[in-house]
Amino acid sequence: MNNLILEKKAGEFRNANSIGANDAIRLKSLLSQLNVLTVYRPLSLNFGGMAIKINNGNDVKRFILVNSNRTIGNQHFTIGHELYHLYFQKEFASKICNIGVYDSKDKEECNADIFASYLLLPESGIKMLIPDNELGKNKILLNTILKIEHFFSCSRTALLYRLKQLNFIDSALYDTYKENVKRSALQFGYSIDLYESGNHNLVVGDYGTIARNLFEKEIISESNYFSLLLDLGINVDEIEKLGNEDD
Repeated sequence: MNNLILEKKAGEFRNANSIGANDAIRLKSLLSQLNVLTVYRPLSLNFGGMAIKINNGNDVKRFILVNSNRTIGNQHFTIGHELYHLYFQKEFASKICNIGVYDSKDKEECNADIFASYLLLPESGIKMLIPDNELGKNKILLNTILKIEHFFSCSRTALLYRLKQLNFIDSALYDTYKENVKRSALQFGYSIDLYESGNHNLVVGDYGTIARNLFEKEIISESNYFSLLLDLGINVDEIEKLGNEDD
């Protein structure tokens, strides 16, 4: 796919999921809506993410693994990247991904990065947030950079790549704005949560519901059920304690 097709696909994906052309995406809500089982785990920083797609006739199961040791902004880009693999790459089954490197040697990985950029940072939405006097080459100010990346909950790297692609900044300004990200956020009164790791052991999807149904139907044993809950980071002893509390 060329970039124009990828941008079109990203726009169509937004529209199909009732997301406005200029809106920020609530990714956990979107994943739940799409029924994409998504698991966040603290992993080695050199691991980006992973997607699996299982076709069983008309029943398609989709899974995403996100490295929660990476920053929240990077995690969002990972999800956008994996959504390309799951919904647009032909004959896709599974892949461990190196996120955000735009590797032209790996066609589908590069496509996934570009798609994520278009999906999370739509051109019209970016322009909407840039003051008229900053529209042009190398006119955008740091406070506007911060406003955009916090509105769209994206990483600084992802935003700067997009701004460079749109010809709002050159390589020199890219290098300037990529430095001291947390410090600049604090100086302008923004939270630095976006630039920190998080979501450790979070699960988005019906994993827990499936486990409970299997237990109630006596398909799995109680010990198997408790083991599945532990996979979600849920301590069975804590459940028992809550069960003994008054309403």
